[in-house]
Amino acid sequence: IPSPVQKFISEDRLPHLLLYGPPGTGKTSTILACARQLYKDREFNSMVLELNASDDRGIDIVRGPILSFASTRTIFKKGFKLVILDEADAMTQDAQNALRRVIEKFTENTRFCLICNYLSKIIPALQSRCTRFRFGPLTPELMVPRLQHVIEEEKVDVTEDGMKALVTLSSGDMRRALNILQSTSMAFGTVTEENVYTCTGHPLKCDIANILDWMLNQDFSTAYRKIAELKTLKGLALHDILTEIHLLVHRVDFPPSIRIQLLSKMADIEYRLAAGTSEKIQLSSLIAAFQVTRDLIVAEA
Repeated sequence: IPSPVQKFISEDRLPHLLLYGPPGTGKTSTILACARQLYKDREFNSMVLELNASDDRGIDIVRGPILSFASTRTIFKKGFKLVILDEADAMTQDAQNALRRVIEKFTENTRFCLICNYLSKIIPALQSRCTRFRFGPLTPELMVPRLQHVIEEEKVDVTEDGMKALVTLSSGDMRRALNILQSTSMAFGTVTEENVYTCTGHPLKCDIANILDWMLNQDFSTAYRKIAELKTLKGLALHDILTEIHLLVHRVDFPPSIRIQLLSKMADIEYRLAAGTSEKIQLSSLIAAFQVTRDLIVAEA
């Protein structure tokens, strides 16, 4: 639990909370840990109301069950009730507006905790009534010890490069890291870099290096044939290839003016892929962009 929140709990002065940040970074776990500290097991159900996006949370629920839960006093016990609204950014504007009156009216005996991925989807009126905490993507230093603990407890066979691949592919999402770890270990027995990439259907580093090499050094039809074959063989999506190639483009030493044109072209291709166009045509377009780049470099030299 973050230290400011810990202090609120120990002084029994919890404000309304708004926890936001990407998935798998511990927002729900944090507030549930707080709730476990605040309430004994037997009073937990009567003092905590937890609603998720999968539950109905339209305006009727805010005016009905949430209102009645918040408005009933806690008998014989001092302290407040806790309402946890997980994935609050899925609530409609109307429901959020209704909620702000409920929050205001029953601050005496109820605290609200809203959890969301996108702060911008929460109306300003609710934001101003809550203390905000941002949960950033987890750093490798935080993820690795926890993963090691799980690996030891579950006796999973993980290599060093496998661990690196887990951290890279989960990009700060602990839940995703654990899911990849579990599925790779179940599918392959050992968790190596190659197995992790194969299990998630992500292109391998060496494959991406090959693709880049072909696009810059082979003639168009050879490059197209080889990449198309590799895509079919490994079941790669062009979108993933594009994302990985993008990282490499920044590492290759292109002249700035040429790199700008190339990146702009790649951005167009990504946009078209998102709009649901044909992968074959977009692959041709990607190779063409690289070959034009190559010709420009040759011309400049």
